[in-house]
Amino acid sequence: MLLKMTKPFYKLIYTLICAILFCAMLSSILFSNKAYAVDEDKVSLNFVNADIESVIKAIGQITGKNFLIDPRVKGTVNISSATPITPAMAYQVLLTALRTQGFTASEGDGVVTILPEADAKLRNSVILNSNSRVSGDQIVTQVFVIKYESAGLLVPVLRPLISPNNVINTYTSSNMLIITDYAENLKKVAKLISAIDKPSAAENELVKVKYANAVELAQILGKLADPVSADSSRKLTIVPDPRSNSIILRGDNAGQISRAKSLIAQLDTVATSGNSIHVVYLRNADAKKLAATLQALTANSLDGFSNASAAEMPAKITPVANAPVANAPAAPSVASPSIATSPFESEPATPASSMVQADTATNSLIIVAPDHVFNMLRGVIDKLDVRRAQLYIEALVAEVSTDKASEFGIQWQDLSDLRSGNNSLGAIAGTKFNANGASISSVAQNVSNASNGLNIGILKGQINIPGIGTVTNLGLLAHALESNVNANILSKPNLLTLDNEEAKIVIGQNVPFVTGQYAQTGVGGVNPFQTVERKDVGLTLKVKPQISESDTIKLQIFQEVSSVLDSANAAGITTNKRSIETSVLVEDGNIIVLGGLIEDRITETVNKVPLLGDIPLLGNLFKTQGRSHKKTNLMVFLRPYVMRDSASTNAITNDRYDYIRNEEEAVTPKPHWILPDLPVIKLPEIGDKLYTKPTLEKPLKVN
Repeated sequence: MLLKMTKPFYKLIYTLICAILFCAMLSSILFSNKAYAVDEDKVSLNFVNADIESVIKAIGQITGKNFLIDPRVKGTVNISSATPITPAMAYQVLLTALRTQGFTASEGDGVVTILPEADAKLRNSVILNSNSRVSGDQIVTQVFVIKYESAGLLVPVLRPLISPNNVINTYTSSNMLIITDYAENLKKVAKLISAIDKPSAAENELVKVKYANAVELAQILGKLADPVSADSSRKLTIVPDPRSNSIILRGDNAGQISRAKSLIAQLDTVATSGNSIHVVYLRNADAKKLAATLQALTANSLDGFSNASAAEMPAKITPVANAPVANAPAAPSVASPSIATSPFESEPATPASSMVQADTATNSLIIVAPDHVFNMLRGVIDKLDVRRAQLYIEALVAEVSTDKASEFGIQWQDLSDLRSGNNSLGAIAGTKFNANGASISSVAQNVSNASNGLNIGILKGQINIPGIGTVTNLGLLAHALESNVNANILSKPNLLTLDNEEAKIVIGQNVPFVTGQYAQTGVGGVNPFQTVERKDVGLTLKVKPQISESDTIKLQIFQEVSSVLDSANAAGITTNKRSIETSVLVEDGNIIVLGGLIEDRITETVNKVPLLGDIPLLGNLFKTQGRSHKKTNLMVFLRPYVMRDSASTNAITNDRYDYIRNEEEAVTPKPHWILPDLPVIKLPEIGDKLYTKPTLEKPLKVN
């Protein structure tokens, strides 16, 4: 009985053991590509040709992260860990495996998005600072503040170190670099930036020049230096200081600075003769005017000390130290009257010891003077030979006038009694007013003499008036007129001139004025003779500016607007004239009013027959009335623009040029369906060449 009970029990035990072994083998087969936990903190990974989505899901279960997979993320990966690793390390291993396939992760709002690397920079990425500790193959953005170097110059250096699909940008206003890349790569970039962004090792050396001229030596050294060297350590900056006759050297290469100092010492020697001839080419100043200024400066300085005693000279001006003259004797004491302490002469001073001559052909100065005198003059030349400011002036002459007039009158006359014979008695009666319009008698002689407006008359044939002749028998003339004239005149002359140079523009006509006439009697008869003087009539603008350093402008202005009013007068031509002559002070770009005229004139005229013209209503038959109202508003405005460089000059020139091109295109005739097309002449654009050099199709033959 016991044996029978035991056998089924062993079968049950055997069956359970087989089931457990089968489940273990099945789980080993099913989960051969999955991670299995060794303990609760570390895992071992073993993925062979595993699908990326399956691997991401497994890592999500291990790390507890939520993943969002882009549909474009496809492929297989191989991951194998020889020793157990932490879940955080497993996540970094996943990111590295994704990077090898061209994918990356972007974290944000509790979700990790797996997407192609090229699109990662458009997603929300972690923004790091100098204290952040993020590492690994995660896309992040970091801002680097560059302290000493230029952020723009670092971009070509760092660009090869950044992944092709990631970006590096500069924020020039704050000298910053903004880089989006993998966190591990940004650590290397940060170390490189810290190694480059250091204070410059450039040194400044001040070299005193004793005998030569610092400006000329700086020009010689500048030709020897290499300004376009690719190696920044070989660049040498040379700046002369005319005031102290010194040269400032700046560079990173100490050996190069030492060689420049040695060359300066070799060139800074005493001249072989007392006076040297120097040629100075001017850039902006006028050689003739500047030569007169320098010659007056040297002459005044020498004349001021020629009659002074040696004891008085040191009190007036301090002598130049270390400026001996070649072959000169040892300097005596200050009390000796044979030595002059003027800075313009180290020997006994004479007005002819220095000479400044201008060469207008090359706009240069020829200076014959000792070296120490030339050094002082060269400092003055450098300060005076600067680009002069220019002034662009817009003048506006605006005139608005209104002229209104009205006239009404009745005139009558009776010439009936003049029909009788010459020996008969007769009488005439009537009224005559010609203050505003034509009189009735002038209209009777010729109807075309009637004034403008409405004229109504009563005619009764013709009549012969002794002494006048046959005229129209006009018995009644009624005249009515109303006129309204509005005028808007705008003139806008423009001028461009240099500082302290007078400019003038005239726009108008040159009108002849008769100044005298006489008749000369000769053999052939009477020969009339006239003397004529021509004058400009139109718009005239003359300006002389003086620009201060604060762009405040003092202007001496003369403006005139004239026109011909009457040229049929026997006494000569009558002109209208409005002129302004003044000096004003104005800021750069501001508009000021120079002056003007505001006139309002009302005129009323009444011509009437005494007593009869005062009768109510009926009196209108015996009078003529007229009224006029004339209003004139004339103002002159001015606006100056200071231009100290070529950029501001080009800006105004281009603006005015574009304006005139637009006006020219606006008046170009449009194509017509029947009229022939006219040739269109268009101004070229600013970038085009105004004139092109003609080319010859065939070469010229020389006999």
